[in-house]
Amino acid sequence: MSDPSSRTLPLVMAEPRGRAKPPRHLADLSLEERAAYAAELGLPAYRAKQLSTHYFDRLVDDPAAMTDLPAAQREELVTAFLPPLMTPIRTLEADRGTTRKTLWRLFDGALVESVLMRYPDRVTMCVSSQAGCGMACPFCATGQGGLQRNMSTAEIVEQVMAGARSLARGDVPGGPARVSNVVFMGMGEPLANLKAVIGAVRRLTEPAPSGLGMSARGITVSTVGLVPRVHQLASLGIPVTLALSLHAPDDELRNELVPINTRFSVAEAVDAAWNYARVTKRRVSIEYAMMRGINDQAWRADLLADVLLARGDWGWVHVNLIPLNPTPGSKWTASDPADEREFVRRLEARGIPTTVRDTRGREIDGACGQLAATRA
Repeated sequence: MSDPSSRTLPLVMAEPRGRAKPPRHLADLSLEERAAYAAELGLPAYRAKQLSTHYFDRLVDDPAAMTDLPAAQREELVTAFLPPLMTPIRTLEADRGTTRKTLWRLFDGALVESVLMRYPDRVTMCVSSQAGCGMACPFCATGQGGLQRNMSTAEIVEQVMAGARSLARGDVPGGPARVSNVVFMGMGEPLANLKAVIGAVRRLTEPAPSGLGMSARGITVSTVGLVPRVHQLASLGIPVTLALSLHAPDDELRNELVPINTRFSVAEAVDAAWNYARVTKRRVSIEYAMMRGINDQAWRADLLADVLLARGDWGWVHVNLIPLNPTPGSKWTASDPADEREFVRRLEARGIPTTVRDTRGREIDGACGQLAATRA
């Protein structure tokens, strides 16, 4: 049996042509666009606002509970504005029910996953932005599955709303709560689907009933380093946190681990991240999956420090080390804890804030790099 991690997949920047589009949903639209859509359907504009209030503010998805809508029109309104976007196939739990990974089937049969993680002081939703991923990183289960299609704004938002509803209903141990953080670190390369991702960020941060009313500072958008899109994101004036999945400080190794590096080098990716921090005044996170004998050598920690400090030491960056999570059949394994500690020590000695990510959900394949959206 061949080693899956030895296969070389092509980089795919654009989704395959000819895919059907998901049904239009109110989360795809601004409040004004929803009112215009209602008018198109011959309905009063205020009905769109009522539906928006149910969806974003009251976290209601049962038409029977929408008693302010006329019974005769309720089904028509819900069908028009709140079409079903995703069907849960299964939910796996870890950490006594406070980590929940859900496998969703989209309208066209594509499969994606999202993960809810409840901590004592916050609730984080890890969401997917594409069905599959075209970035072909060999150590990531999602990347080895290839790209099926981009997700719509509403499909992205619905992952968060489903989590919000489960928290409000007390389905997650710890009592009712709200989603405080969203990380675009599920399936897909978010900046390869930038328009829908920005639409989702706007819906999540706009006040109800236009959106969910989250703080943009609670949202993190991850990228492998699509440099032009990073600059585009910086120009939009939305203060989300940027996370750059670097994984190696040198081009030779990063070309192997993160194939997009053959188009945008380490220097170009880090320059774009630095510029994002300069423009937005938001500290950038450098994501670095620690792989035994591959990228965890002490000299690479020194080189990473050199690369980051070359752009200045004004607090623009911190490093988030990720203990590599296992994927089936992979040759890549997690670093020895002693090597991980030395890596942290060397970065901190150079004044670079460094954390080691909590590996929540590993036992349910819900941790970083493990999302593969399979039925097995």
